[in-house]
Amino acid sequence: MTEILTPLMNIGQYFIALLKGVPISLAVTVSAFLVGAILGIPLVLMRRSQYWLPRTLARVYIDVIRGIPPVVWLFIIFFGVGSSIIAFTPTQAAILGMGMISAGYLAEIYRGGFLAIPPGQTLASVALGLTRIDTLRFVLAPQVLRVSLPAMATYFISLLKDTTVASTIGVRDVMMLVTQQAQAAGGGFGPFIAAAVIYILLSIPVAAFARVMDAKLRQRVSR
Repeated sequence: MTEILTPLMNIGQYFIALLKGVPISLAVTVSAFLVGAILGIPLVLMRRSQYWLPRTLARVYIDVIRGIPPVVWLFIIFFGVGSSIIAFTPTQAAILGMGMISAGYLAEIYRGGFLAIPPGQTLASVALGLTRIDTLRFVLAPQVLRVSLPAMATYFISLLKDTTVASTIGVRDVMMLVTQQAQAAGGGFGPFIAAAVIYILLSIPVAAFARVMDAKLRQRVSR
């Protein structure tokens, strides 16, 4: 009995210790997501532009930013740009790097939302005399947001897991504390089990939100 309870008690201790890193992990994830959500708007507008130059620039940015691993971007920003141009703290570099990456992914999610809207919406807006800006603000944007919410929630979960690479540049998030706990325990896997539980618990509310939004969207579409 003792052989079973002892590992469980150790995992419980690791779990409590790792909770100290949850606020940092959430702060980096939420901040990077907000940066990406904002930067993704001009990106998707450039992708939809009738001129080839902004379309090409946006496409190149999205392809490059998504084609390079996140940890490489963090090293470039923190050890490259941060050491010679602008001094970033590890947390700032993580938010900036993951935010830039998020912008590329969220721009594509937005673009999918635009593609899901029937062309007749735009034609009807023109017939009503709305300007392109008013059509975007009052007709297209609300529908794009509604269609994109489930995919955005799903990406948020992915971003929460991807931000674990921030520990490589010194961010004291859950993953850095996991590494420290594992080293102190002599390489045991208990801290990693505790970390897995934490990330599952953090992901469940977002996953539930994504399923609810997807169900509501399907109901509205089927009407």
